[in-house]
Amino acid sequence: MSDRSELTREILEGPSGPHIGAFFDVDRTLLAGFSVVEFIRDGIVSGRIGPRGMLETAVAIAQFELGQIGFSSFVAGTSAALRGTPEAEFAAIGERIFRDRLASDVYPESRALVQAHLKKGHTVAVVSSATRYQIDPLAEDLRIRHVLCTRLEVRDGKFTGEVLKPTCYGEGKAVHARDFAARHNIDLDESYFYSDSDEDLSLLAIVGNPRPTNPNGRLREIAVKRGWPIREFTSRGTPGATQILRTALAVGALAPSVMLGLPAFLLDGSWRRTVNVAGSVWGEIGTAIAGVDVQVQGEGHLWSHRPAVFIFNHQSAIDMLLLCKLLRRDFIGIAKKEVRRNPIFGPFFTLAGSVFVDRANHEQAVRALEPAIEALRRGLSIAIAPEGTRSTTPKIGRFKKGAFHLAMAAKVPIVPIVFKNALDALPKHGIIVRPATIEAVVHKPIPTDDWTMENLDQKIAGVQRLYQRTLRT
Repeated sequence: MSDRSELTREILEGPSGPHIGAFFDVDRTLLAGFSVVEFIRDGIVSGRIGPRGMLETAVAIAQFELGQIGFSSFVAGTSAALRGTPEAEFAAIGERIFRDRLASDVYPESRALVQAHLKKGHTVAVVSSATRYQIDPLAEDLRIRHVLCTRLEVRDGKFTGEVLKPTCYGEGKAVHARDFAARHNIDLDESYFYSDSDEDLSLLAIVGNPRPTNPNGRLREIAVKRGWPIREFTSRGTPGATQILRTALAVGALAPSVMLGLPAFLLDGSWRRTVNVAGSVWGEIGTAIAGVDVQVQGEGHLWSHRPAVFIFNHQSAIDMLLLCKLLRRDFIGIAKKEVRRNPIFGPFFTLAGSVFVDRANHEQAVRALEPAIEALRRGLSIAIAPEGTRSTTPKIGRFKKGAFHLAMAAKVPIVPIVFKNALDALPKHGIIVRPATIEAVVHKPIPTDDWTMENLDQKIAGVQRLYQRTLRT
């Protein structure tokens, strides 16, 4: 995509092969902020970390910051609260924290860098002072196979509260990286290391391509002196005033968009024409104000067969704005019933004829879809997310059958729309839209004439594989 092309150019135009390593730090490099903070917060809120554990953690942090203890002792102090906890239980907690809290903090720029290195066949690894319970879900999301990290001692499936040495901190990162390079035949002189901290100078100094990323003050000074190129990411973290203003104006543009459509209703009584005008205008104005550029591949498929059931992977709350820009007219959406109560979008979606479903009640959800079938038969298209809920990562969730039943019942085609990176603009749990270039791939309509209840699961699986292939390219 255009706003990432300059960032990844040196990688994609450079040499290929697994002998080139690409090492990534985690905090403030792959993720905005510090992952351990979310683990401590979750432990306190859930009660896993009691008063004694909180005291031990606070003392360890203070001693480390004052230089009274080294990193190994610091980790042992903060990990003392885990003593006796089953490792499998904590690994599951790590997956939940990543899904619920950290996934939305992944820098889109770092995701693009990782994917560029993987595309070139480089050996990509996370090298971090964090533990694997903080890293493994992130590495899996980014398709990074190798993790070099600080390890906690486990006996009989439970944590002892001790730390295995050497830890992966400071000089320890260089030690781990050298050992990894020797075992995987990696040429460090051709390799990359992305990090935010001067604490990682030992490893930055031994790779041929040191890449300070969101560097702290001291690393920035060193990078400037040594001529190391600096990477600065602004797509995550605290939003600026301009981004907040853009978001407010983009959302606020819905009201004047509706006003522009009202003359059609007043002159010829066509509420559908009013909705068409409002939706298409809001799609254009809203994305422009928010700084969101939509690049569409296969745009002709949006118009070649209508009515149709347009399905999309639900990554972001901005998806409806994107659909208004793409589909423009003569469609209604399927939304969860909670949207009806939204003071801004609820009234508009209701007036537009959207169908609201109760996802917790299967029978009611099925009955609620009957108006959607009638809408298809009247010539209106349907926009629906077969996953049913937003994802925190680009990974596709399990497709439910409702969208496909609609297409079969009305005898209309399925048109898959794949949003490759809507998360860049607005991740789940986010409320401020970030300027971004979003790629949308529209696949050719899929006829449902030969779909039956007997082959439905097979057909849906084929559509889901289509999404997975598209997201990998």
